[in-house]
Formats: sequence, C-alpha cells, structure tokens
Amino acid sequence: MSLTNVWVQTWADGLIRADQIVGIDAHPTPAVAGKPSRWLVDAVLASPIGSGTADRWDVTVLHRTLIQIGREPRNAPLDLARLLAQLDLVSAAGVITVSAEPGSAEAGGAHVEQTHQDQLRFRFVPFAHPEPGRHTDPEYL
Repeated sequence: MSLTNVWVQTWADGLIRADQIVGIDAHPTPAVAGKPSRWLVDAVLASPIGSGTADRWDVTVLHRTLIQIGREPRNAPLDLARLLAQLDLVSAAGVITVSAEPGSAEAGGAHVEQTHQDQLRFRFVPFAHPEPGRHTDPEYL
C-alpha cells in the first residue's frame, strides 16, 4: 500500500499512518472483576515489541486499538481493509476515524464511509487543500 498520506485515529494513542498497517484484527477481551467482555478492533503494525524476563523474552507485533464495543464487529476488519484499498486507488490524504454511531453506507462528495451491520462506521475525512500560493508560506503551518 502507498497510503503515506492517510492516517488512522486510534482509541487512545493518537494517529497511525495507514501504510504502517499490516493487519486488522477483531477480538474479545476477557471478562475481568465483574466487568463484561468487550470487543476490540485493532490495527496491527509491523513494529515488533517485546516483554518478559531475562530467561524468557517474547517478541510480537504491535496492536493499536481503534475502537472497543460491546458486541462482535463481524465485518469490521474487511470493511476497513476495503476502505484502505479504495483510498489507495485515488492517492488520498486525510484521516480515518471509527465510531459506533448508527448510520448507513455512503460514498461521494467530500466523505467516504463504510458501515457494517454492527453499526461501526469507518469515516474518511480528506485534508483541505492549501490556498493557492500559500503552501510554501512560513505562516501556512
């Protein structure tokens, strides 16, 4: 993928660049201390992380949670992968967010959205184009 100008909003870690995503995962958390299990939708990054002790060190890939919800997000990984592929075809630049808002799928105008049956909404909002002649102005940024 060449999505160097597309960013994905995470649950708590800020933004990750879409071209760094090597996988998309949906999995439940265990129920802990009377709290019910939650479903996490994660972006999997190519960055290895490690943990353990001097005798045993585990290395795995880095997961970043995009959203957590109360029920299984059946098609979420496929929906996000489809949106990323569509954005890759048009050399997009902007931010993808995910929310648990009710809504329907739509495409066109300034926004591209993919919604699946469990009411997760992946929404792409493109960056605004700079005013003509201002993209090199020191005050632009």
